[in-house]
Amino acid sequence: MRGKPPLRRRPKDLAGYLEALSRPVFQAGMSWRVIDAKWDGIREAFARFEPRVVADFDAEEVERLLADPRVVRSRAKIEATIDNAQAVLELDAEHGGFRRYLRSHGGFEETVADLKRQFRFIGDSGAYHFLYVVGEQVPPYEEWRAAVKKAKSKSAA
Repeated sequence: MRGKPPLRRRPKDLAGYLEALSRPVFQAGMSWRVIDAKWDGIREAFARFEPRVVADFDAEEVERLLADPRVVRSRAKIEATIDNAQAVLELDAEHGGFRRYLRSHGGFEETVADLKRQFRFIGDSGAYHFLYVVGEQVPPYEEWRAAVKKAKSKSAA
């Protein structure tokens, strides 16, 4: 979240959650400006992130997306988005709502750990960004960033 933070929007449906989850997937390792510029095309190419539609994308759909100039043409990110749509549907059904799933962990750190387990291409930064955007409780950015850096330096030692 460099510069101005992203808009916070409480998703009205599962498509809103999948879109908010997919943005950090596509932003991983890329310029945020590139993704911002492509986002309308990505949203259109992924059926407005309707999870039931995206979850059913097959190999032919993956090939279509790989050829679509509106999309970041990364097979790994495209396939992660499809897998993540399936996970959103499963967690929504299991918990009686996706928001209930997000709030079932007891706190921010536990939620981030589970997001990283449940979803492909979601790391610490992507989980923080997702939770922030969908209006869930997150620590102040500077505080969180310092804690992540400290944890990474401990694990590297």
